[in-house]
This record gives sequence, C-alpha cells and structure tokens, in this order.
Amino acid sequence: MSATASISLPGTEDGPRVGARGWAALVVLMLPVLLVSVDNTVLSFALPEISTALNPSGVEQLWIIDVYPLVLAGLLVTMGTLGDRFGRRKMLLIGATGFALVSALAAFAPTAGLLIAARAVLGFFGAMLMPSTLSLLRSVFQNREQRRLAIAVWAAAFSAGSALGPIVGGVLLEHFAWGSVFLVAVPVLIPLLILAPILVPESRDPNPGRIDPISIAMSMATMVPVVYAIKEFAVDGVTPLVVLLVVLGVGMGVLFVRRQLRAETPMLDMALFRRGMFSGAILVNLLSVVALVGFLYYVSQHLQLVLGLKPVEAGLALIPGMAMMIVSGLVVVPIARRVRPEILVPAALVFSLVGYLVVAFTTHAHGTAPLIVAFVLLGIGIGAAETVSNELILAAAPPEKAGAASAVSETAYELGAVLGTTILGGIITAFYRGSLVIPEGVPAAAAHRARETLAGAFSAAEGLPAVVGRALQHAASDAFGAGVQATSLIGGFLVVCAAVIAALTLGHRRAR
Repeated sequence: MSATASISLPGTEDGPRVGARGWAALVVLMLPVLLVSVDNTVLSFALPEISTALNPSGVEQLWIIDVYPLVLAGLLVTMGTLGDRFGRRKMLLIGATGFALVSALAAFAPTAGLLIAARAVLGFFGAMLMPSTLSLLRSVFQNREQRRLAIAVWAAAFSAGSALGPIVGGVLLEHFAWGSVFLVAVPVLIPLLILAPILVPESRDPNPGRIDPISIAMSMATMVPVVYAIKEFAVDGVTPLVVLLVVLGVGMGVLFVRRQLRAETPMLDMALFRRGMFSGAILVNLLSVVALVGFLYYVSQHLQLVLGLKPVEAGLALIPGMAMMIVSGLVVVPIARRVRPEILVPAALVFSLVGYLVVAFTTHAHGTAPLIVAFVLLGIGIGAAETVSNELILAAAPPEKAGAASAVSETAYELGAVLGTTILGGIITAFYRGSLVIPEGVPAAAAHRARETLAGAFSAAEGLPAVVGRALQHAASDAFGAGVQATSLIGGFLVVCAAVIAALTLGHRRAR
C-alpha cells in the first residue's frame, strides 16, 4: 500500500454523516495547515530584518528560506509511511510538539547558520503535520459529500494561511523583533495538542507501506544537490562544483525511480505518473507555486527596502492579491462543472501571465500600485488553477491510491516553494550582483556587504556619509530593479509552460 493511503473502509463513499464533533475535529486539523502555509510567506516578509540583524551572505539568505520546504518535501512520503504504521494522530502530535519547541529556539538564533539549522529541524517536524491532517480527514469524514467539503476547506486553508502571512508578519515586525514570526507557532499549536486527543480519532493502516531507509536517503540526495547547485550557480556561475552537484542529484533521482519501480511496496507509487492527467496536474501545481513563491520572495524586499514601506504597510499591500487567490479558488468550482479543465486552467493562467508582465514593464518609480495590481492578477490565475488541478490529482488516481496522490500533491507544493526562491531568487541575486555599480567613496567593507544582498546594501549605506549612502541605495535599487524585470519575464515564461501543459494533458477526464 502507498505511503499515505487511507484505510479502505466499507461504505466510505456514502458512509455515516458526522455531527458537530466531526466539524470541530476539522477546525482542529486546520491549525497545522494554516501554520505551515503562513510560514511559507511570513518568513520572506521578515527577510529584510533578518538580513540586517544577522548579516547573511547571499547564499545563506536563500538557504534561510529554502531549507525548511526542502527538508519538508523530502520527508513527506516518509512521514506518511510512519503515520500509516504507528498512527497518524500520534505523528501529528509529535510533529506539533517538536515544531513548537524548535520555533521558540529559532526565534532567538544568534547567527544565520544556526537559523538555517533550526529551519531544517522545523522541516523535519513539519513533514509530520501535513500528511497526517489529510489522512485523518479522510478517516473522520466517511460520507462522500461531507468529505468533499472537508477536503475543500483543507485546501482553502493553504490560501487563507498565505493571505494571513503578510499581514501577521507586518503587524509583528512593526512592534517586535524578527524572532516573533517564529514564536507565533506556539499559541497556534497549543490548542492542537490539547484538543486533538479529545476530538480526533486515531487512524492507522493495517497494511502500511514499507519503511525504506535507502529510498529516504535517495530522495534527499536527489533534491539537496540540485537545489544547492542552483544556488551556487546564482553566485559563481558554472563551476566544476555546480556540474558535479547536478550530476549527483540527477543520478540519485534515476536510482530512486528505479528502486520504486522494482519494489513490491514502494515508498512512492510511480504508476501514478503514467496517468497523463495526474502528471499534468502535478506539473501545473508545481509551476504555479514556483511563480507564487518566487514573486513573494522579491516583492517583499522591493516594498520594504526600495519603496521604504513599513512591514505592516507592505503586508497590507499584498492582502488584495491573497484575497483574490481565495475568492478565485471558490468561484472556479461551479465554473469547473461546465468548462473543461484543459480550457479553464490555461484561461485562468492568462491572468497570472499579465500580472508578471505588469511587474516586468514598470519600475519602482511607479510606486506600489503596479505591484498590487500585478499580485491581484497573479492571485486570480493561481488560485483558480490550483483549485482545479488539486481536484484533478485525486480524480485521476484510482480510489485506492488517493492517499499516495495526496502525498505527491503536497510534495509538489513544497518542492515548488523550494524552487520558487531557489530559481527565481537565485536569478535575481545574479542579476543584482551583475548590475550593481558601487559609487565612488564607498569603503571596501561596505561594498562587500552591498554586493551580497539588497538588505546588506541598505544597511551599509546607513553607516556612510549622507551623499555617498544615498548614492549606494540608489545604485542598489536600480540593480535590484533590473533583476526584478528579468525574473518577472522568467516567471511569466513558467506560467506559459504551465498553461501549455494544462492544455495538452488535462483533457479526457475519467470518471472515478
């Protein structure tokens, strides 16, 4: 049986309806979903203050964001297997306890290296949370119609959490130090630890997937070298180390796939990927998340550093886009009953493409209005496309593989979050460094800080004479703007790729 497959119970399609207790359990299970999605956006928002306080290098700044979703994505299927074997509620409670404790430690990390290490451990415990919540929902809601609604709410919680991230981060950073964005996990998870044992029944698979340490190591050895190679390429270009890391990652990926194909009870059921609709929907999800997270990575810095907005003001500027993402995800549901997905998803992604083009062809001199409009358009497209593609991921998989399909969908989401900051963040870093012209009169130490990150440039400018400092800030803003323009065009290209994939693969829908 697959890693996160739910228990096959008689009557699960039209089983008994739950009452108030079941919906209360849904509310409890939404807490970790909201937390994980808030964490994906709130840290990007705190990055300027973290960069100023801890002075990370350009690569360290990317790792602060990326290491959490990287570890989480690599361990999702593994933790799903452990939940099947030892109990999904038990894994949820262990993950919540560890996540809360490590979040409290991360809030007081004195160096960038220790913060990266704490984020890695957070990814380990976060991987226990996500597969458990969806699997437990499937066991709580045995009635088909109620389960559909519960899973829809579960999916909407991601968008709601993303919408809350900027405003929560803005409010916290307005009044407290950057560590407060980590401490917010503690009051969210305490109610979960108290109420889950009371409201959520334990669930485990009588025939769980095999725990395969070699496959676990292979999955991590596939992603980590490739992501690190992209980061190094952004800093140093093509080097022997970059080539070696790419070869290592791709080679381990091939070995991982071969091992799964040969195993009697694979950690990841590769047969799912032979279904064109399933693979297409996964790729649409992946590219959409890359576009979203990559946009948030640079827009948060642009609003706070280049345009000089306070954190709470920058958070409010992003709320319309996040709100439209939620609204479009709900509005598209009745439309999807009448319009075929191979038409609907590309049409929705046209909005996202226009949003990226708005960013590409405006400058920071135009203020916040173009960014707000661009993010609204991006949110409309991604919210609608992800809602349809998530439904198709489950629809394309046979009922007995629904759990495995869910785990793959979650993995694609987190991998997209990694690639969003790694690829688009790495590109913007490379353009920034290549375009930055250090003004005369800037000392060598300040010039070195300025070349590392945009936040480093603005921090270094504060210690210089007024005229020289303003010149350095202006040069850094122009260099960052050049990176934003190039990265926006690349983000638009990714959206076009997603639209083409949707048009070619999402047709011929099979009845479940």
